[in-house]
Amino acid sequence: MHRRTLLKASMALAAYTGLPASFLYAARALADTADGEAQSFSFQALQAKARELAKSPYVDTRETLPPTLANMTPQQFNAIRYDPAHSLWQRKGKLDVQFFHVGMGFRQPVRMHSIDPKSGVAREVHFRPELFDYDSSGVDVSQLKGDLGFAGLKVFKAPNIDKYDIVSFLGASYFRAVDNTGQYGLSARGLAIDTYAGGVEEFPDFIEFWIETPPADSTRFVLYALLNSPSATGAYRFDIDCLPDRVIMGIDAHVNARKDIKQLGIAPMTSMFSCGTNERRMCDTIHPQIHDSDRLSMWRGNGEWICRPLNNPERIQFNVFVDNNPRGFGLLQTDHDFASYQDTVDWYSRRPSLWVEPTTPWGEGAINLMELPTTGETLDNIVAFWNPKEPVRAGQSLHYGYKLHWAAQAPVGPTLARVLATRTGMGGFVEGWAPGEHYPTVWARRFAIDFTGGPLHGMDKNERIESVVTVSHGQAKDFQIFALHPEVEGFRAMFDWYPTSDSTEPVEMRAFIRRGSDKQVLSETWLYQYFPPPPEKRRYP
Repeated sequence: MHRRTLLKASMALAAYTGLPASFLYAARALADTADGEAQSFSFQALQAKARELAKSPYVDTRETLPPTLANMTPQQFNAIRYDPAHSLWQRKGKLDVQFFHVGMGFRQPVRMHSIDPKSGVAREVHFRPELFDYDSSGVDVSQLKGDLGFAGLKVFKAPNIDKYDIVSFLGASYFRAVDNTGQYGLSARGLAIDTYAGGVEEFPDFIEFWIETPPADSTRFVLYALLNSPSATGAYRFDIDCLPDRVIMGIDAHVNARKDIKQLGIAPMTSMFSCGTNERRMCDTIHPQIHDSDRLSMWRGNGEWICRPLNNPERIQFNVFVDNNPRGFGLLQTDHDFASYQDTVDWYSRRPSLWVEPTTPWGEGAINLMELPTTGETLDNIVAFWNPKEPVRAGQSLHYGYKLHWAAQAPVGPTLARVLATRTGMGGFVEGWAPGEHYPTVWARRFAIDFTGGPLHGMDKNERIESVVTVSHGQAKDFQIFALHPEVEGFRAMFDWYPTSDSTEPVEMRAFIRRGSDKQVLSETWLYQYFPPPPEKRRYP
């Protein structure tokens, strides 16, 4: 089915429903960039459309692009500029919208509509070459025939309306936002399907958007999206508030299953972790650390806070954290010190965190975490999402409400001490010495967890604190606690892991600290996955 056929079908539906004369008048008042025929719109109608779409077989609507677009390089694609003179809201307020061109791997035409919120009238924005500047791209404009659609959209905010966008939707159901640093980082998705289910992962597409025109003095707007894939459809409402130091998205997601789904990912997010304080295997660069996110943080339904530092494993790892009605979770970038990265190109010190806050009961399920091996910083290798406990069956409809918080730090945090950093290195010797021929040692791996804040603030450095550590195999021994530098207000808990077999299976570790006198828990729970080397490598140089 061609895009033009879909357009005609949707216009026929609008003609069937009919439009009052007042709607037609309001439609003519919309910006000229939206040049389509007037159609009524409501979120209820969109939900009904998504449900009906799920009852019919999936039709792949990706385009065969003309050679000048299909064969372009990333540099050429990035050189295509949207003409600001044709921006959706004509720079008349604090926000404005521009559109991405199709090209390269972006072959799914995305239909765009502008909504007048007072009347509910929507008009489509049709692709036409005059909306873009091709001067530096090398695109042969003569090949651009017909309505090719768009690849996505991006939102700008004053006073940086000519400098950088702060929200973008581009490719499949991917989208992201920035805080006041103007630096993009990790991405979110509308839906994930079969990410780690024994087959090929499915990437649903946002195929249509409706954008409400906000008041001129507002930094908040509403966006609607239609999602489509071989296994599911969806109707989404995004209430996006572009605040001075963060972006908050209230999301109302209605998902319909076309067929049985082995693994459904709700509120999925994708990030990159190459190396950090705990994982140095891939840090053979001038940069001490390279990552968009350093941990998975979870606020469980029972109130427990968990910190799970991220890894760049040598082989794919998939972890499941069972929960019931989680209070929140996210991939966080907690270290924003330039000295930790020494990066003047990608600015990892400026990358935002992303926190998911459920606003409806999610029930039983699990937060899933997949970590892939990566050799460089351009490849996203971290995926996290919520997976409901019950299998999703064909014909089933699900509803999830949640907020996404894009900011330097999560909007909530534990009242207990939290993990500041995780470090690993050689073990089996007394701290302050080193393994060598004059100091007999047995091979071991040392783990140091720095806890700060909460009840540790102002605590006597001589207070007796103990660590509670469990490991899935091997032995944890040689426990030590050190007070950190006075400026840090915290303690370092250390232990050594000793192998008791030749197994190279991951070691699941769990730790927290408590007061020695009354056993009062002082910190959030630290979870970690360690990959032991083979026996022949368990020796010091």
